[in-house]
Amino acid sequence: MGPLCAERWVVGPKTVLSTSHTESFFQSPTPISIGKVLLADDDPIFRHLVKTWLTRWNYRVSTVDSGLAAWELLQREDPAEMLILDGMMPGLNGADLCRKVRNQPNSRYRYIILLTANDHQRDIVAGLDAGADDYLTKPFDAMELRARIRAGRRILDLQEALLKAQGDLRYQAEHDALTGLLNRGAIMSVLHKEVKRRERTGGQLGVLMADVDHFKQVNDAYGHLAGDTVLREVGQRLTDALRFYDSVGRYGGEEFLAILPGCNPADLAASAERLRFIVARDPVLCHAGPISVTLSLGGACEAQPEIDESELLLRRADSRLYKAKTNGRNRVELAD
Repeated sequence: MGPLCAERWVVGPKTVLSTSHTESFFQSPTPISIGKVLLADDDPIFRHLVKTWLTRWNYRVSTVDSGLAAWELLQREDPAEMLILDGMMPGLNGADLCRKVRNQPNSRYRYIILLTANDHQRDIVAGLDAGADDYLTKPFDAMELRARIRAGRRILDLQEALLKAQGDLRYQAEHDALTGLLNRGAIMSVLHKEVKRRERTGGQLGVLMADVDHFKQVNDAYGHLAGDTVLREVGQRLTDALRFYDSVGRYGGEEFLAILPGCNPADLAASAERLRFIVARDPVLCHAGPISVTLSLGGACEAQPEIDESELLLRRADSRLYKAKTNGRNRVELAD
């Protein structure tokens, strides 16, 4: 490491940053977005200098003096997303640390810049093979470091955008566009999983099917926009009234399906009556005015895993729903 002097900042024999360029260089009109960087290098002067640059470039920086300390820091919550690692460090060198980072299961991608003391091709290839995304050979120019970091930042931003798009697509594939509840496929998947869980552990499982009474009349009298408001509000009230580990989805049209794990017949009856009451208690407010809404509910509960199937539960709940509708609606009917 070369000396720091009043006229120039130097890393080794190569000029890093002239004082005549300092003000314009650090006050870029397009600052880099804030991100977390972990710098691991056993040279304290080098760490201080590079941390100064990174901080002025609008990064949050953590520094350590060894590969083992860097690995320990990466195990903590919310670790850095970009790593700058010296190739030669005590305990755990940069290449070995790259391998450990890349071998972490189910972890977010981290962009790694490896610092090498020479430009031998075999060392560079070894570092890239170990999992580094880029490398810099010491001594290096500050503007080159900044450019490499900008490239890494673009990769990380792209990853973030892809993960968000992936999450959005998954949400859209599993949720009903109108109500925001699980769609038919997703709520059926929940039912199958809960049935399998019950087959392994025993326990009980309750299923409720609910139908908005006279929904066609709502559409005919108030219009389809009002009908959409009714469905959204009913879905929200059902969600609010269920336990946090219960699930509810839009089964189709004006029908909803609720899955209640660990629910015995008495609990199922109480839950169904609570849902019926909460939906009927207050009218739904929409542009056409208040609309009174009621639910008919049918339910089934099984306690013997060897006799249970998803279709059996659905058939029994659906038959009870039909009975509730034929017996006057706005009521609950449960299978024996």
